[in-house]
Amino acid sequence: MPTLQEFQFYFAYLLIGYIMSQTPIKILLVEDSPVAMAILQKVLQSSPEIKIVGTACNGKEALNLIPQLDPHVICTDFHMAQMDGLELTRQVMAKYPRPILVISNSVQANDPETIFKLMQAGAIEIFPKPITGLPSDYDRIRESLITKIKVLAGVKVFTKPLSKIVPSKAETVPTLSTKISVPKSFKVTAPIKIVTIGASTGGPQALQKVLSPLPKDFPVPIICTQHISEGFLPGFVDWLASECHLKVTIATEGELPLPGTIYFAPDGRHLELNSLGKFIHKTLGTVDGHCPSVTVMFQSVAKFYGNTTLGILLTGMGKDGAAGMKTIEQAGGITIAQDEASSVVFGMPKEAIALGGAQYILPVKEIAPSLLKFLI
Repeated sequence: MPTLQEFQFYFAYLLIGYIMSQTPIKILLVEDSPVAMAILQKVLQSSPEIKIVGTACNGKEALNLIPQLDPHVICTDFHMAQMDGLELTRQVMAKYPRPILVISNSVQANDPETIFKLMQAGAIEIFPKPITGLPSDYDRIRESLITKIKVLAGVKVFTKPLSKIVPSKAETVPTLSTKISVPKSFKVTAPIKIVTIGASTGGPQALQKVLSPLPKDFPVPIICTQHISEGFLPGFVDWLASECHLKVTIATEGELPLPGTIYFAPDGRHLELNSLGKFIHKTLGTVDGHCPSVTVMFQSVAKFYGNTTLGILLTGMGKDGAAGMKTIEQAGGITIAQDEASSVVFGMPKEAIALGGAQYILPVKEIAPSLLKFLI
């Protein structure tokens, strides 16, 4: 017999599905290749939940169409004459903020610089075009592309004012020597020995905001799981390393996590700690729909470090990490969830809050300063 909460969730799911079926997702498709445009139109129009309301062959043309078309999602190529996908993203997020999906040959796993420039500009997701460009290969990625667009249609975005590009790292490297008083609202029952962070949709941008302000003498290890398309993790780690004062790496099996280092779960493997506190990789199938799973990582870290664990759950769709955060809270550790206003998708943090696992709910920009207060 389903519980009332399960019934309410199921009813809400059906209601959202019904509303979406009655209100197609309006897409503005921006693509300079006539062949790719024709193929993408065919792929997207195969879904009754998607309606292409307009097309453009470059960013400048697309920007002029947005006010009259009012699309829910913009799908754009990267390399285009007059205005490319990066500049279009910057202009859209400053003037007409809405979810942007970049569909391009230039967002392959071997080109992380382009990918994360786009994300910094405000693009929510990237989708590599099939290398061959054949219609049959587009057919194979059809369901994945349509699903991604459906997800983005429900994403909340924020205005990003146009500004000059500035160096990613501060000229003056922060240190822990600065005196920071701990507010009475922060309760520390045991010294923090480990920080663990989980994120999904919108996570790369959120992680950058949380991790880049941390000082080079950060006194404990940081262990992370980020849901990301297979093959893109090394590029993401390299990009994040360029943004942070700390070392950023993919966790190696058998390695002991060290202070001042940020570790990430590898592609397709759950990241856990063994009885000695060393990393182990496990293939257990998906947990909460994901491998690696945030919940698996949280629970393993909490088992070893107990009340000296600090867990952070950032933006993301679904519920991965919620049960794991509750485990950290029950072990006596400290838990922080990103708030709704600053989340791209308020799914994972919301589920953790509903379970009673989140002790503190903070805007993403306040998480790093609060983290430092807990550690001093």
